[in-house]
Amino acid sequence: MPLETTMMIIDNSEYMRNGDYHPSRFDAQADAVNAVFNTKIDSNPENSVGIMTMAGKGPEVLVTSTKDLGQILQAIHTTRDKIGGDADIPTAIAVAQLALKHRQNKHLRQRIVVFVGSPLQGHGAEKSSMDKLAKKLKKNNVAVDFIAFGDGISEDEQPVLRSFVENANSGDNSHYIAVPPGIHLLSDIVLSSPVLAGDRGIPEEAMGVPAPGGAPSAANDFEFGVDPSLDPELAMALRMSMEEEQARQAAAAAAQSSAKQPKAPVDPTPEEDEEEDDDEEAALLKQAIAMSEGRDVEMAGTSKDGEDADMTEDEAIARAIEMSVQGGASKDNSKDKHKK
Repeated sequence: MPLETTMMIIDNSEYMRNGDYHPSRFDAQADAVNAVFNTKIDSNPENSVGIMTMAGKGPEVLVTSTKDLGQILQAIHTTRDKIGGDADIPTAIAVAQLALKHRQNKHLRQRIVVFVGSPLQGHGAEKSSMDKLAKKLKKNNVAVDFIAFGDGISEDEQPVLRSFVENANSGDNSHYIAVPPGIHLLSDIVLSSPVLAGDRGIPEEAMGVPAPGGAPSAANDFEFGVDPSLDPELAMALRMSMEEEQARQAAAAAAQSSAKQPKAPVDPTPEEDEEEDDDEEAALLKQAIAMSEGRDVEMAGTSKDGEDADMTEDEAIARAIEMSVQGGASKDNSKDKHKK
């Protein structure tokens, strides 16, 4: 998990009173700040987080570096009474960089998370000025994440903020996400975005695919309507259930198609025809021999005398001739006896 100290810059301009994010832009931002703090601290016990504002009378550091959530919540509560004015992003980033530079643990890497919910004002709207500041941050090894919502995602602001992130990016350590209004919560989108992917130990390619407005997909855009990064066990169970159902349907379709196909009649082979002809000829020869001997015709393979009736055609013919000759001789002898 990354070892770093983070400074969160929140937007407390007059635009934070709008209710297009439930229950208001400022409250939605407060929930997201809470989610970022908890994720950063949970990822590494040495991490620390600070918070500051960028509107009102001017940018103000509320907490420099802490691991206590109570200090962050107290700072947000105090800021509710200081909503007003316009956001000054360049000055706020410069102050945040100075605060990170004086961190106690110099081994901690530096990161700035900027919440932008209002239109860019002054030098913040100038692309050249912002790009110059971004290159300075990159030179000092400071990563920057922009979380744009509300008026901060307009077509005029997005190119400036995207260009800032591209110039400050080093080794894919800076990110930009835009969250349009909707039924989703700002904190949920931030949790499932690349901004906190490294702190949660989730590869960025496994996060939601960005929506057309630049925002990560909400839970409804994930497979089965479940974000695998939030509930991997449920997502795996649903995927296995779907695969089993697909296999069952494929087996049923295969069985149905095979039942509809008519079975082709099996034609006897030439060898089987010859064997049947031979059996019929042998049976006829057996009947002829039996009739010439003057005994009952038997269909069994053995005669009454126990002799094997299975013989060749030539043997059967010879046998029939022999029996007929013996039968004629016996009749002549009987006639001679009567004459005498």
